[in-house]
Amino acid sequence: MSSELRHTANTQTAQLHSRYTGTGHADVTKYEWLTNQHRDTSSSIVGHPALLQYLSIADGEACARMKFELTERMLQPCGPPPPKDDE
Repeated sequence: MSSELRHTANTQTAQLHSRYTGTGHADVTKYEWLTNQHRDTSSSIVGHPALLQYLSIADGEACARMKFELTERMLQPCGPPPPKDDE
């Protein structure tokens, strides 16, 4: 691969990561990756009315209540972050 193509690919990857934070990179921790997955799933359910209605019927809740719970769950979908190892 030529240097110019490699530079273009790296630039495109950097732009993708800056635009979509959930795409990850080499230094993403397991917690961050899981958090992004859970947030993406919750936002997809909230954004698709048919999925939201299906889930609300399955849980026996109102659609507005289910939407509220999913939105609240996006704050910390996997619980509090693990302690960081400061050296």
